[in-house]
Amino acid sequence: MIRIRMLGFQSQPTKKNLQGKQKEIYNAIENSPFMYEYDTVNQLLFELSVREKIINASIDLSKSKVVFSSFRTSGFNPAYWIRGNQGYLLRYDVQPADAIEDIFINSQYYGFECSTAIVIIFYKAVLESIDRRIFNYLFQNLLVWDWNYDPDLEIITLPGDDFIPGDVVYFYNPDFQQPIWMGENAVSLGNGKYFGHGIGIRTAEQMVEALNTRRKENAKRTAYLLEQYSRLNFSSLERFAKNKPTL
Repeated sequence: MIRIRMLGFQSQPTKKNLQGKQKEIYNAIENSPFMYEYDTVNQLLFELSVREKIINASIDLSKSKVVFSSFRTSGFNPAYWIRGNQGYLLRYDVQPADAIEDIFINSQYYGFECSTAIVIIFYKAVLESIDRRIFNYLFQNLLVWDWNYDPDLEIITLPGDDFIPGDVVYFYNPDFQQPIWMGENAVSLGNGKYFGHGIGIRTAEQMVEALNTRRKENAKRTAYLLEQYSRLNFSSLERFAKNKPTL
């Protein structure tokens, strides 16, 4: 359900100008049993746009040459990043926007695991959604690895299974063989598909099947999808939007 606060009542803004993935995302929010509240219609439109960009960045990463690797065997382009004990730190002479874009442009120089992939996907979607100068100001001290991210990115994790396309879910593998396969962070792409770096674009059943091949010998417990999801604080980021589209 959707409610626009400025209208003073539950509202269903016209969606005649929405197409493709944004229309699918809108329908998922509209048909949710939970109330999604927005101060303005533009906040809703911004969320639809960013969610679509999260999905597009996921697909782009799936097609890239980035490899799946642990920190020990990981790699980032040294022209943009410096390896440290906790991850990869942005070089002092590099703009954050350029460094995030390089991951997709020169993907052959990169290797990381699934949680790092999620954070990078979020950064890419935000970069394409807000003013570039503001992005560089907000994220000027980037440290990337695992779930390290700048507080201004504002990732929220909630319990439940009300997954909207563009949300991030977690497939847990309790009998993992190697720690890197304890589970798979995956972006909900819509239409029952998910992207998880290291596994690819799969259905939920296929994600579970893939993780079950990475269990210890004589494992008894199957992998499964946790009832939790992570998403950006879209309303907080909307104030930095490049433009203000209207329905």
